[in-house]
Amino acid sequence: MKKTGGQLIVDALLANGVERVSCVPGESYLAVLDALRDSGIETIVCRQEGGAAMMADCWGRLTGKPGICMVTRGPGATNASAGLHIARQDSIPMILFIGQVQRDAREREAFQEVEYRRAFTEFAKWVGEIDDARRIPEFVTRAFAVATSGRPGPVVLTLPEDMLVELVEASAPRAATPVESHPGAAQIATFADMLAKAERPMLILGGTRWSEDAVAAIEDFAAAWKLPVGCSFRRQMLFDHLHPSYAGDVGIGINPALAKEIKEADLVVLLGGRFSEMPSSSYTLLDVPYPSQTLVHVHPDPSELGRVYRPDLAICAAPEDFVAALTSVQAPQSPAWATRTEAMHAAYLSWSTPLASGPGAVHMGPIMEWLEENTAKDTIFTNGAGNYATWVHRFHRFRAYNTQAAPTSGSMGYGLPAAVAAKQLFPEREVICFAGDGCFMMHGQEFATAIRYNLPIIVCLVNNGIYGTIRMHQEREYPGRVSATDLTNPDFAALARAYGGHGEVVEKTEDFAPAFERARASGKPAILDIKLDPEAITPARTLTQIRNKT
Repeated sequence: MKKTGGQLIVDALLANGVERVSCVPGESYLAVLDALRDSGIETIVCRQEGGAAMMADCWGRLTGKPGICMVTRGPGATNASAGLHIARQDSIPMILFIGQVQRDAREREAFQEVEYRRAFTEFAKWVGEIDDARRIPEFVTRAFAVATSGRPGPVVLTLPEDMLVELVEASAPRAATPVESHPGAAQIATFADMLAKAERPMLILGGTRWSEDAVAAIEDFAAAWKLPVGCSFRRQMLFDHLHPSYAGDVGIGINPALAKEIKEADLVVLLGGRFSEMPSSSYTLLDVPYPSQTLVHVHPDPSELGRVYRPDLAICAAPEDFVAALTSVQAPQSPAWATRTEAMHAAYLSWSTPLASGPGAVHMGPIMEWLEENTAKDTIFTNGAGNYATWVHRFHRFRAYNTQAAPTSGSMGYGLPAAVAAKQLFPEREVICFAGDGCFMMHGQEFATAIRYNLPIIVCLVNNGIYGTIRMHQEREYPGRVSATDLTNPDFAALARAYGGHGEVVEKTEDFAPAFERARASGKPAILDIKLDPEAITPARTLTQIRNKT
């Protein structure tokens, strides 16, 4: 039976279990949009391609399966590149389909033409163009395999407009076959021996390709060995923060006591992550390329093992497979480091206890404390980038897997589209987006998407009227010379209501709890405009202190 290229694309998505796609429509892939109409795949219409790509990233982040995004050529594709970059640096499986100019117009700089194999190579694991509709099953199957194998990441497939309306006979598509690498018995035995001989071990979790079972198993392993555990930057959902082994997050603004313990450890185990610039404190926690600590590095992609740090033991395996192999490792009766682990957990609890006061009438410490006491264990927190995110990262104690969606790449604007995507995935769970005023305005238009699909997310918009992180650095490097960091904002609460949502202004600390409860009760997407004094630039220091270097 002959089918169009557009129908074959959708057939291949169905064969690989795709349930939803995000998109901004374009005339370059109308044939795919038409095929989606009767497919049963939910099509989420977004307001800007960057937001659409970030939603696909969030689906990939929270499911481990490729998030699917579709955009049109030229400006549509380049807008989507923001989400593509996030997925690449964060090791998130995603497939971006781009409508392309017709084949007979290629290489003429036709309307909105871009050569994506040149332009997007740095953004994706693989960039391909489907010139023949008969090859669609081959290309899409490969895209799913590449996006999910080894170190996951985004794939780009471009779709010439005339190819999509071509009527052809093609093979029926099949699901991609997962590719796994498992640790060898000898490697597990060596690891167990190294751990048993250590005096000051440290386990740092990161990366992707985890599961709820794997997280539960590593928590059991840590408990049996009384092993101190940290989570790398924006991967905090990989370990229960109230588990007696949890030592804190290894990222921006790390607890100095934890940084000291990592530097003084005699064995560091990196499980799942690359330990790149942010978690490594600009490559200062481990020496490059030869760490002073004995290093075990477990990662699913062999090209990452030894790329920056030379490990004493390199194990090519996904976290889930490595953790499953640990069931054969017997814990000692009384590990020598048990007291150290208890002290590290106590230090974390102290570090993550919010401060009660600060400049201005709104204090984020008590707000975070209220959220800790009044949100469920499975609440999903999303955020983009900015100093405001420190309040979540330092003071929210993540308790369960799949409760965090935030970009390790530090991309602004991510929190809102991620919250929309998370609420679509888990409608029964509460989803709270933290955003700064600068961050929110990057993709604030996706609040309209939340309204359209009746997704009652709650946005805690921390509004200090500045690009806070840049102002902080500016005051440190060029004291008193403010330039390009002041913002003029709309009335965010009125904006929420104009969209059809719930909006309130929080001008005093005590206003927050009742405002949040009203937002929750409204059943609508909501924005709480939290008026934070710009002096409250970090939990511990004011802008004046940074400017005066005090």
